[in-house]
Amino acid sequence: MRYLHTMIRVSDLKVSLNFWCNQLGLVEVKRKGVESGRFTLVFLAALSNAHGARETQAPLLELTHNWDADEALGTGPSWGHLAYEVDNIYQLCQDLMDAGVEINRPPRDGHMAFVKSPDNVSVELLQVGKALAPMEPWISVPNVGNW
Repeated sequence: MRYLHTMIRVSDLKVSLNFWCNQLGLVEVKRKGVESGRFTLVFLAALSNAHGARETQAPLLELTHNWDADEALGTGPSWGHLAYEVDNIYQLCQDLMDAGVEINRPPRDGHMAFVKSPDNVSVELLQVGKALAPMEPWISVPNVGNW
């Protein structure tokens, strides 16, 4: 058995791809539009810099956009979060803030932060290796909302 992907529904594919790819840094590896079912599937992967080569990693994140859906999307009580290891948590959080993404749990400890996708999916960001030394402005930034 091999774990392949996690699927989340998205209300606006363009906005979601901007968040997941342009802001978080995932890459699109596969796309399938199904006219008869009126949906699009987009598979995203994280990149690894192992051995100096940028390679996509499994498992994948599947974004499912139902073309005619108009219901509000959200997460239920059994849902937790997606987690990604990042090269520099401070830089990524700053880049996300600069792009208008709210940092729900700032990386005060140099190790962990939380943000939410446009469809309210909680995303945990974890510093690869040892935590970075705590530093301002992150030490003083309060939590916002929930994650």
